[in-house]
Amino acid sequence: MVLLLVVMGVSGSGKSTVGSHLATKLGWKFYDADEYHPTENIKKMAQGIPLNDQDRIPWLCKLHDILMREESAGQSVILACSALKKMYRRILVSGGDAVYSKSELLDSATGKVLFIHLDGSMELITSRLNKRRGHFMAPELLQSQFDTLEPPSAPENFITVSLEKSVSEIVSEIEKSLHLEKCFSTAVSELDAH
Repeated sequence: MVLLLVVMGVSGSGKSTVGSHLATKLGWKFYDADEYHPTENIKKMAQGIPLNDQDRIPWLCKLHDILMREESAGQSVILACSALKKMYRRILVSGGDAVYSKSELLDSATGKVLFIHLDGSMELITSRLNKRRGHFMAPELLQSQFDTLEPPSAPENFITVSLEKSVSEIVSEIEKSLHLEKCFSTAVSELDAH
């Protein structure tokens, strides 16, 4: 069973750290969405200018293509990506069509991607950002990230994990959720077969 995971949250929430640790533990491919930003986006963020939807949409479409390519190849994958708005998550799941369609039919496709929302307070994440070195995201942009954030909700396929835990505890909690998800999917498949 191929699983597509997106580890999401505001800048400084630990998406890359958690995602890469989880991918190593599971033996899956790992992608960091930051590596796919065009140069213009990186320049804006480094100057403390928040990205807008026009900046993000082509980047999200490229990430969608990566997820679909890996799914077609039968490869489970983890993507670390902020995915702050519901529309951004819909683009990751359904591609560019999600931008122009308000149809809830797109939400029926959300089952193929599981979003893992790393949730923490502004204070906790600010303290982490202040310790981070060598990243293009200016710490003063954190407020704009919280302002943009639309936490996932039904019918989206997601779990929320608290950042009050260590990286190893977070990874273990996600692993347990994945095990339950697999068990549930297997049980549903078996019921459908009868």
